[in-house]
Formats: sequence, structure tokens, C-alpha cells
Amino acid sequence: MAGDVILEVRDLVKHFPVTKGFLFQRSVGAVRAVDGVSFTVREGETLGLVGESGCGKTTTGRLILRLMEPTSGEVIFQGHNVFRLNKEELRRLRRDMQIIFQDPYSSLNPRMTVGDIVGEPLEIHRLARGREKIRRVQELLEIVGLSPYHVNRYPHEFSGGQRQRIGIARALAVNPKLVICDEPVSALDVSIQAQVINLLEELQREFKLTYIFIAHDLSVVKHISDRIAVMYLGKIVELAPADELFENPQHPYTEALLSAVPIPDPEVKRERIILPGDVPSPVNPPSGCRFHTRCMYAVESCRREEPPFEEVFPGHWVACPVLPFRHQRSRAAVVAKNRTGQPSAGLSGAGG
Repeated sequence: MAGDVILEVRDLVKHFPVTKGFLFQRSVGAVRAVDGVSFTVREGETLGLVGESGCGKTTTGRLILRLMEPTSGEVIFQGHNVFRLNKEELRRLRRDMQIIFQDPYSSLNPRMTVGDIVGEPLEIHRLARGREKIRRVQELLEIVGLSPYHVNRYPHEFSGGQRQRIGIARALAVNPKLVICDEPVSALDVSIQAQVINLLEELQREFKLTYIFIAHDLSVVKHISDRIAVMYLGKIVELAPADELFENPQHPYTEALLSAVPIPDPEVKRERIILPGDVPSPVNPPSGCRFHTRCMYAVESCRREEPPFEEVFPGHWVACPVLPFRHQRSRAAVVAKNRTGQPSAGLSGAGG
């Protein structure tokens, strides 16, 4: 069970300036990578963060760790505003906040041995040196499914799955409380993905870890997440418990994403929702609801007014201006499913 709130993100914004000119550069706009993101994470839970490439999910994760500075907003971790800490305070806080990077090849220094890679955080935070450090590194390698004698090997001697295990061991070295998993299995084969996901779940239970799991594969996110936040063009458009999101999607974008999830039963058919057009540029996002240019339900108010982020069911938050009409339809579909044990035609047709 999830405990108290460990992380609170409040109206987080990150705009990257767009400049023009060779010698005298001037700002001509900004890429709105993250544009007003808010959510909370409780101790021991896994929050999945999903969306198309370029939606801002990785930038959100790096802002939380203060690997980059925000344009505005707050990140409160265990009562501390991360963006107001000085260098020494931030160094101490980093013991409790770690990251597993997406690419297991570029995230490991090829000139360092595994022992040096995993042991470096122990030295930086003055947790272990000498023989104690070697013993701790060997212990960490065993925990993630590698052998103690791997300490003297280099990253090029390992497969992609083994390299990601090394990255996980490095993140665990300082006994963190929050780990941001930035698409940790997207570069791996499907069979290896399952092994790494199972490893992350085992480590969460053993060490009482809290995860923010960033990915674009909804089937993977559903397997590991307690709650899922769906991002589109720098904003969260839906946030709900994992099972609720899959059974009762409320936002049109979520419906479209779910309709693309493969079903292992070849006899089960699902109507695929093809979104028209391309994702708008984050330099010049649409007015009102950012999804209205691709939405099948869009009305005139969608083009003028930005929808509020509202709670429509307990723990289920959505930003959709035409929600009252879709709400009734989706609710009726869920009721029909509960009565018959099978999803109604309306729900399966919506891609749920």
C-alpha cells in the first residue's frame, strides 16, 4: 500500500528558447516542452508517465531531479523545494533521488570498469571506500542478477540487458527512496524487458522504493504502475489508477493510445483509432485544448478555452471540455461491462 506523499510537483514549466542569428542571437520563441504539470507521488507506489515522443515526459523526470533548471514551478520532495536548495543541500538530497537512463549503452562510461561505475556514487557520498566499497559493489551486482567477478569488466563486454542491470545497481548504490525510470526497457528485446520489469518490481518490494516509470509502451506501464498519467504536448491530460484508465478511458487521446495496444488473443478485434494530422509544434501549440486539432469530439469551445483538470471519478482526473457528454457514454459502457462480464460495443469501439 502507498504511504504518505513523498513528491509533489506543482505547475512545473520548462521552455527552451529558440534563437535566431549567428553573432547577435535573439530570442524568437520558445519550445514549450513542459507547460504546467502537476501531480503527487506517494511512498511505495509507481506512477507511470506515458505519451508520444516529444510530449515532455523525459524533461519532466529530469526537472524533478534538477538535472536541468525549470522556467517556473515547484518540486517538493520530502518537504524540501528542490529548486531552492544550494549545491551542498542538493548533493545530500541526491542520495534519495536517482535515475535509470533509457540507453544502457551511452549511459555507462566505456572507460570505467563495472566496479568503478557502481562504486562511484559510494565515494561521492562518502558511504564506502577501499575493500568496503568493493564488497558493497559485489553485493549490488548479485542483487541485480549479475556475478561478483564482473567488477573488473568493462561495459562493452555485456549485453544490453546486462548493461541495464548495471545501471540499476548504480542507482541503488546510495539507497534511494525515489527512482525515476526513464524508459528503462525501450532499448531491450521483449524477453529481456520482462526480466528487467520483474527485477524492478522485486527491488521495489525489497527496498521499499518509489518509482516514476516513464515509457511509451502502455502494456508495460500497466503491468508495473499503480497510477498512470497521460501527457500530450507538455501537459497531463488524464491521470487515474492503472486498471481504471484501461477500463474507463475518458480523454480522446487516451482512447487512441489504448486502441493501439496489441491484444494477445487473435480472435479479439479492437477498432483502431487513427488520429488525423501530426502532433502540433511545441513552439506554437494550439489555443484552447491542445488536442482539439486531432480530436474527433472537438467543439467550438475546445478551440477557445483551455480545459480545467477535473476529478470525474474518485482518483480519476481529466482535462476535456466535452467531458459531460463522453462521461455518460463511458459510464454506461462500464456499467454494461460489470453486468455482463464483457465490454459493451461502445467501450470496445472507443478503444478501451
